Amino acid sequence: MKVLSEKVKFHTEGEISIVDLTNDFEKLVIKSGVKTGLLSANVIGSTGALTAIEFESRVLDDFRNLLHKIIPKGAGYKHDLIDSNAHSHLRASLIGPSLTISIHEGVLQLGTWQQPVFVCLDIKPRSREVAVTIIGE
Repeated sequence: MKVLSEKVKFHTEGEISIVDLTNDFEKLVIKSGVKTGLLSANVIGSTGALTAIEFESRVLDDFRNLLHKIIPKGAGYKHDLIDSNAHSHLRASLIGPSLTISIHEGVLQLGTWQQPVFVCLDIKPRSREVAVTIIGE
C-alpha cells in the first residue's frame, strides 16, 4: 500500500473566491504512484470549503449568487458581534471541509465538467492550505 500526505498551499482574494485544485491534485496522484485508490482532501481552517463544480465563470457566478441568497452577509448573526464573518463560517459549514475522489488507473475519476475547487468564504484575502492524503496500490 502506498500513502502520500502533503499540503497544497495558495493565496485567495477573499469572499467567495474559488480556486481550481485539479492540477494540484493530479500532480500529487502522479507523485504518489497510486494506480487504484483514493485522494482525500480537507481544508485547514473554518472559513474555507471544498466541493466539485464546473469551473466556468457563469456557473461560478451562479454559485456565488446562491451563497449570497442562502446565507446573506450581515443578517444579524450572533458571531458577527466578534468579527463580522459569521456568514463565512456558516457558508463553509454548509458546503463542507472535505472531498474524496477515486483514483483508477492513476487518474482522478472526475467528469468532463467536474473540477475539485477550494471556496474561500472569509471576508479578506488569506493564505490557505488544503491537506491531501492519497492512499492505494
